Amino acid sequence: MKLYIAKRLALIPVTLFCIMLVNFAFIQFAPGGPIEHILAKYQGINTNATSGISGGSSMEMHSTKPLATGNNLNNKYRGAKGVDPEFIKSLEKQFGFDKPAHERFLIMLKNYISFDFGNSFYKDKSVISLIIERMPISISLGLWSSLIIYLISIPLGIRKAIKDGSKFDIISSWAIIIGYAIPGFLFAVLLITLFAGGSYLNIFPLRGIVSDNWAELGLLAKVKDYFWHMCLPIITMSIGGFASLTMLTKNSFLEEINKQYVTTAKAKGLATKDILYKHVFRNAMLIVISGFPAMLVSLLFTGSVLIEVIFSLDGMGLLGYEAIMNRDYPIVFASLYIFGLIGLVLNLISDITYHLIDPRIDFERRDF
Repeated sequence: MKLYIAKRLALIPVTLFCIMLVNFAFIQFAPGGPIEHILAKYQGINTNATSGISGGSSMEMHSTKPLATGNNLNNKYRGAKGVDPEFIKSLEKQFGFDKPAHERFLIMLKNYISFDFGNSFYKDKSVISLIIERMPISISLGLWSSLIIYLISIPLGIRKAIKDGSKFDIISSWAIIIGYAIPGFLFAVLLITLFAGGSYLNIFPLRGIVSDNWAELGLLAKVKDYFWHMCLPIITMSIGGFASLTMLTKNSFLEEINKQYVTTAKAKGLATKDILYKHVFRNAMLIVISGFPAMLVSLLFTGSVLIEVIFSLDGMGLLGYEAIMNRDYPIVFASLYIFGLIGLVLNLISDITYHLIDPRIDFERRDF
């Protein structure tokens, strides 16, 4: 297993390089860019597409609307009619576009190795400071949602497998399907209407991760205030994750329960509880564990954009969305690099967990 871990660790830089190369090449062919946005603003064209979402300034956020057509400079920047070529050259130098694409890519990789992500094009902060500032919110949402989903879905899936075909199984299946069918953002609006000062109760706060006076509170009061703010967003993110994991757990247990070794164990007189949790559980959980890295990364970084908008939480999901819309390339590539690294590490941890749960699984011994 040690050799396998060493090989996987050695493959992480190679995989990251390929991920960054493919996306960097793709970006080169994408229409629009930071210079086009600046030129549009310079010419008085409204490019502020996302300020209504997060309340940012027009200098911080720009849309991807194309510039007006007309005579251009070397057919490179459409709509730049009447703009001083020296001004465009200064913009290219400022954003680093005065260098060839391959040179910019190599410089980016060299900096990223030391986690030097540069500065945002439009926000007056370094990329790493923006990520550190937004990361706690996304980590809070992702980790707590994952914990709740697993703590509920696995016992529920096991219970459904044991009671397969019973009223409990049918009723719980309908409840799970209904919960899965409700879009997360719609469920968030429902919770706000019911419990956050909408039309009925005013129990939970509507925005932020903590109160304004959080620093002045005691330890227990800080913990209470934190969960008070996070309750509705976490419930919203968790509601859609129960269905797939619960049914996966149920089907995995049903498959194992019907195998010969379970029949043999019953014939030997082993207690049902011992069979389920000492034999079946270990084998059935392998397929469940395999989906954990993907689900965690999804909850951390890609599944929370609308939730962050609705509950006014400035997390990584909203930061990444704004960066893509605004062509803020330093944030886009830094987020891609960090998310890719986290995903690769989590996949390795998942494989190690396989081996710990069932030592018979040895990734170094494979017969082809």
